[in-house]
Amino acid sequence: MKLLTILLADVSKIATDDYVGFTFFVGCMAMMAASAFFFLSMNTFDKKWRTSILVSGLITFIAAVHYWYMRDYWASNAESPTFFRYVDWVLTVPLMCVEFYLILKVAGAKKSLMWKLIFWSVVMLVTGYFGEAVYRDQAWFWGLISGIAYFIIAYMIWFGEAKKLAEQAGGAVLNAHKTLCWFVLVGWAIYPLGYMAGTPGWYDGLANLGLNMDVIYNIGDAVNKIGFGLVVYGLAVNSSATADA
Repeated sequence: MKLLTILLADVSKIATDDYVGFTFFVGCMAMMAASAFFFLSMNTFDKKWRTSILVSGLITFIAAVHYWYMRDYWASNAESPTFFRYVDWVLTVPLMCVEFYLILKVAGAKKSLMWKLIFWSVVMLVTGYFGEAVYRDQAWFWGLISGIAYFIIAYMIWFGEAKKLAEQAGGAVLNAHKTLCWFVLVGWAIYPLGYMAGTPGWYDGLANLGLNMDVIYNIGDAVNKIGFGLVVYGLAVNSSATADA
């Protein structure tokens, strides 16, 4: 009740035309709701899927906490909470990579695959932070390195070892893997737009289109993190139904 009172009090502080602050608040609430859903559903599945559902809940829970701080930072300073956002990403994006390993364990996925995905995700994020917050005059260079790391991840899951394991598993696992791959290819592609909207470079024309970095990031986070979890949840449901049958 106390938390609800605080939340309602904060809503009144958001200006009617502050659509950025609104997306921070909605993102926080959506992540909290998703976390509760994933955590409460864990015990309805076989043990082999519980870790995957737990990780899904952790991803959205970590994001919800950071969105709480990011919304407060925005309300106080009217500045993009870059530091908090990258702390969130450096914790949640590697966990999203872990989800690939967890669902592919049934096909014999090794931990080396997980660590490769985690490594390149960290490279992608660290170089992105350098370009967005530290070396902004060279944002295009750090963005390029970040983009290369992203494409390595995309290649590994679409055409590399992860793809082969998914085909070996077949059925619901293969379908879930394909959906997660689309999230990475299409959903994660939102983030470069946010990066370019918030940093100087040859792409400065994006600012003239009225694109706001934080809004782009907030929408991308909600779609990708909750979506990832729902795909894993669907896989667990389908696998459990097949086992019962």
